[in-house]
Amino acid sequence: MAAPKKGRRSSGSQGYPGRALAVILIALVALTGGIFLSGHKTPRLGIDLAGGVSITLTANPDKGHPVTKANMNTAKDIINRRVNGLGVSEAEVQTQGSKNIIVNIPKGTNADQAERQVGTTAQLAFRQVLLVTSGEPAKPTASPSATPSGTATPKPSGSASPKSTSKSTGTPSSTPKGRAVSSALTSGVNKAPTPVPTATPSAPATGSTPSGSTGDVSVPADLQAKLAALDCTDPVQRARASEHALPTDKVVACGQQGGQWLKYALGPTLIDGKKVSGASSRFDSQQGNGWVVDLNFNSSGAKAFTSVTSNLASQQNPNNQFAIDLDGNVVSAPSVSYALTGGSAQISGSFTQQSADDLANVLKYGSLPLAFTISDKTTVSAALGGEQLRGGLIAGAVGLALVVLYLVAYYRGLAAVAILSLLVSAALTYTIMCLLGEAIGFALNLPAVCGAIVAIGITADSFIVFFERIRDELREGRSLQPAVARGWPRARRTIMVSDFVSFLAAAVLFVVTVGKVQGFAFTLGLTTVLDVVVVFLFTKPLMTILARRPFFAQGHKWSGLDPKALGVKSPLRRVRRTSSTETKEA
Repeated sequence: MAAPKKGRRSSGSQGYPGRALAVILIALVALTGGIFLSGHKTPRLGIDLAGGVSITLTANPDKGHPVTKANMNTAKDIINRRVNGLGVSEAEVQTQGSKNIIVNIPKGTNADQAERQVGTTAQLAFRQVLLVTSGEPAKPTASPSATPSGTATPKPSGSASPKSTSKSTGTPSSTPKGRAVSSALTSGVNKAPTPVPTATPSAPATGSTPSGSTGDVSVPADLQAKLAALDCTDPVQRARASEHALPTDKVVACGQQGGQWLKYALGPTLIDGKKVSGASSRFDSQQGNGWVVDLNFNSSGAKAFTSVTSNLASQQNPNNQFAIDLDGNVVSAPSVSYALTGGSAQISGSFTQQSADDLANVLKYGSLPLAFTISDKTTVSAALGGEQLRGGLIAGAVGLALVVLYLVAYYRGLAAVAILSLLVSAALTYTIMCLLGEAIGFALNLPAVCGAIVAIGITADSFIVFFERIRDELREGRSLQPAVARGWPRARRTIMVSDFVSFLAAAVLFVVTVGKVQGFAFTLGLTTVLDVVVVFLFTKPLMTILARRPFFAQGHKWSGLDPKALGVKSPLRRVRRTSSTETKEA
């Protein structure tokens, strides 16, 4: 009595295979609907398949910051936020060795902007203007003016980079409270400095910060010599004007105002750019400034800004100007007529929307702790990427074809179960990759394609384990339905152990590697998890349903379960009953 009951439980343990099939069908429909709703019907492609730019940045000590692992990781995170802030979410940023950062930017609408920003140090400082003169180097017979309050005649230079808007600073009502609006420097004939109307200065803030220390407006002789020799029309000299300068140093810098290059002698840093808590770009139609960048300071920065503007307001032009110094470039040099409170400021000029967005982006995500130089830059054409993609797809098709041929030749009818399972696994993998590209910025690269190809063998191995367990049960004299029911628990354990080992290897590989190898590990891990899902929710339920069909249950020679080929007698159940009857009669 015990044996029949166990047999009935085994048969009943088949459960409701239709429900499992319905679950995976609903999942496929939901995922497919998701990719249509998201508008991303194909996976995002990495740089090696879509084309793009690979940039190697080499770190150098900057302003007292050594090249350490912590500084490198900080720089990597900032660069990654800058690039992602522009919507290039499939870009890849990782450290290599102790001094290099690799940035891979796939071809896209914002790739050019991201390329410009990856190595920008974005060291922002607010400095007092000591002296302003023409951007061209002084002639040998000329000597630079030592009077800080005078300005030499700026000569037009033919460049059209951002310039200050022609807006004079007058009474406090002419400028919004809490904002500093750039005023244009007059070009043309030499003019005596004009006193700027000032509001009643508020009391300077106290403390040990550099803010408020605007008393020393002298220009040392060595700084005068640097200013005289500096040629702001030369991009190399512009880049090196304030190289390796400390915040406490007086420096020379270049900037553009009114379409011409100007040279500045600047005092020590009054407010560090790290006190900027936020930055955004907008179109200022009310004041007629065009595209501007709004800055917001943190609490300490707001106090320092109030103190600095209060002190500057009591001085004459150009010493009442504070330069917004970004990486040695004077973005703007607004004059101050009264103390500005509220902890906010505005950078205005003839910005385009793109240039304003660029500036706000680098300010918003902070300054890099190190200086970087581009040591290598490689461009991968879209044509080369397309060839590599075709090669990967061909390799995958060849591997899949070989697996299908093996299954058909050895398992015959059972091969249909395996092929349908592979198709379901492929559909799940494809739809999930499409959605992950939008959700987490996953980009399919060539190693990831290799991981998907390797997964074909892993998935096929699970089917083979299940089929062989069923055949073993048939060889022991069981009919097909009990063979499927009894063979599944044994096959399930083997499949779970095998997939766990594969997933563990993929997880370790993902953690300990960087770059493109992570794409291989991620795809391998994803397809391993999907293998378990497909085997449990599709392959086993489908096999349970097919075991009830005469084609498989009666062991047709093309079913892959032919008793003669397996070494058992057919039909299985009839043979067992005959043997039992003969035993009783004997």
